[in-house]
Amino acid sequence: MDDPLSRNRLDEEESPYLRQHADNPVHWQPWDDAALTAARATDRPIFLSIGYSACHWCHVMAEESFEDEEVASVLNDSFVPIKVDREERPDLDRVYQTICQLVTGGGGWPLSVWLTPEGKPFYVGTYFPKTENPRRGNVPGFLDVCRSFADSWQSEANREEMENRAEQWTDALRDNLETTAAGGSEPAGDVDNDREGVDDDILGDVAKSALRATDREYGGFGSGGPKFPQPGRIEALLRSHLRSGSEEALSAATTTLDAMAAGGIYDHVGGGFHRYATDREWTVPHFEKMLYDNAELPRVYLAAYQLTGREAYGTIARETFDFLDREFRHDEGGFYSTLDARSEGEEGKYYVWTPAAVEDAIDDERTAEIAIERFGVTEAGNFEGETVLTVNASIPNLADAYDCEESEIVDRLDDARAAMFEAREERVRPARDEKILASWNGLAISSLARGGLILGDDAYTELATDALSFVREHLWDREQARLARRYKDGDVKGEGYLDDYAFLARGAFDLYQTTGAVDHLAFALDLARVVVEEFYDADAGTLYMTPAEGESLVTRPQELQDQSTPSSTGVATSLLLSLDAFAPGEGFSEIAGAVLDTHANRIRGGPLEHVSLALAADRRARGGTEVVIAAESVDGSVPLPERSRDSLATTYLPDSIVSPRPPTDDELADWIDRLGTGEIPAVWKGREMRDGEPTIYVCEGRTCSPPTHSLSAAFGWFGDGEESIGESVDGDVSIDGNDVSIPDVGDESGDGDGES
Repeated sequence: MDDPLSRNRLDEEESPYLRQHADNPVHWQPWDDAALTAARATDRPIFLSIGYSACHWCHVMAEESFEDEEVASVLNDSFVPIKVDREERPDLDRVYQTICQLVTGGGGWPLSVWLTPEGKPFYVGTYFPKTENPRRGNVPGFLDVCRSFADSWQSEANREEMENRAEQWTDALRDNLETTAAGGSEPAGDVDNDREGVDDDILGDVAKSALRATDREYGGFGSGGPKFPQPGRIEALLRSHLRSGSEEALSAATTTLDAMAAGGIYDHVGGGFHRYATDREWTVPHFEKMLYDNAELPRVYLAAYQLTGREAYGTIARETFDFLDREFRHDEGGFYSTLDARSEGEEGKYYVWTPAAVEDAIDDERTAEIAIERFGVTEAGNFEGETVLTVNASIPNLADAYDCEESEIVDRLDDARAAMFEAREERVRPARDEKILASWNGLAISSLARGGLILGDDAYTELATDALSFVREHLWDREQARLARRYKDGDVKGEGYLDDYAFLARGAFDLYQTTGAVDHLAFALDLARVVVEEFYDADAGTLYMTPAEGESLVTRPQELQDQSTPSSTGVATSLLLSLDAFAPGEGFSEIAGAVLDTHANRIRGGPLEHVSLALAADRRARGGTEVVIAAESVDGSVPLPERSRDSLATTYLPDSIVSPRPPTDDELADWIDRLGTGEIPAVWKGREMRDGEPTIYVCEGRTCSPPTHSLSAAFGWFGDGEESIGESVDGDVSIDGNDVSIPDVGDESGDGDGES
């Protein structure tokens, strides 16, 4: 029988990250039964290395240690070395990243963990140089650490100490990740144990915390670098401004959005965002580009565009979507995962400029001069002797300096960017990780669906539709009603995690709201049902990250905090609250409420770290807005009427459900069959089209407007419509003789919820 530890087995894997290490002299194993069984059979500790293909410091550690024969000899002789792609196995990353954060106060990638043969951690860190190097900080050398543990494992006394530590750390992991108050023990970090619900003003609490953390000078959160985008916090500030009128909240949000759009974290030539900025001023990025950042950030720019009307925010969203279409899209519609930070072995080489390079790219001398000044390109540079482009001079200042109209500056900069883009295309491109992940595609689908509506561009809606079709074709098993995690070149691998189901369901639901296609709504419901069946634990009162029938790890993790992506628990909870309107007999709202009650202490104690859960709690406390639009059906869809579409595009309505439906209840029969709900839900019942025109019904909480043909009139009934809806009110807004100022609560609500 083949000994799995006798060779490097990563050549059998499809993950680009794992394949990057397939030629290492280290006998790397994937995380599978063969490797874990071998660890127990040989009684060797496991060295676990977790990273991803675009990770710069993963490359550095590989070059220094994993390609080194001396290091390989120690790992091969004394350990079972296992490599994990954190994008394929977010559950493993969550577990061992958590112990790193608990023990060291930080985390990141590469993540380096030493485990017992049973998978229990006894030492952890991130990047280690091969040998101790003062230039790399106060970090021990990797080779010394490995040799020390190899020797200690053979010593009875030392091994006992290591195993005791592993037990203690595993207990801490279970307390932090698995145990809930509903299960009888308060998770670590909670402030009390009264199990009361979240405060009604939790949004205000999030906004206050975000304001305290805001860098008022440079934008973003924190007083130094590195700085991460944090779109959830920006969204909370925008919502707080909408509700309270707080100019401070709006200023904090827009200052951050402006700083990111002007800084080096944004690609001013090709569009899209790099992962994060290494400095306080947002100048020098960590150059990798991730699908999730370029999905979530356009969402918040679109929200700011709706709220402020500033075209610059819409432009950033458009350019980012165009970047995704150009550089991340599979020919059949799905979206790839990442672009590497490096090309030709150097971080950022593809993206940086010198004055000479700009002049070579742009034929016109005056245009080149304007571009050099606009983007701050200097001989000294701002990154290793070259320049990361930033917005260094404003359009008005450039117009004054060059004694011309602002329109000429804009035209010349457009020409400059086009020329620089063409020149950059001749460079060696960063490698692309062509895994297609269900969860990250869900984020992109959601953002593109909203972009199609808000920007008035059906091309973005089509991109979202194609991506959803791709995921459904390749990753969704219709017969088993289960979702796989990853697709790569025809290979499908991994069971879906909570983020896969929740993010994809949100994307499908947002696409339904934009297109009126019942099939998208039905798919969102199918995914939500699996969320309840596989991830909800009624006894613990929570949603776990891994399915009930999934692989058993040292602990079953939850994902409560927002990290580089939103909390899957928070997104799932909000989703269940939204979908409850369409399947009220399935208990979605009750399950969401139970999860929020279980984690109320965590949310109250750290609202900024639990933004997605906090916003879900705010939604439950205040109720969302339902906008039902009854209109003509076309091939199983109800396209939004142009007038309503225009109004929704210009109106910031967080926590709203836009629900197109066929014109009559009789025509809903096919929809109800497709949804599998058995009866017409209250959100649609009786809300039919009137007078042969698209008809709108709006409910906020338990108060509903009368039917009307105008969104502004519907919201005007609540007293704030003309301020919040960007649609003029015409003179004819009555239906069946009922003027909009007189509620027809008993008949028009359909479910008796018209009384306030």
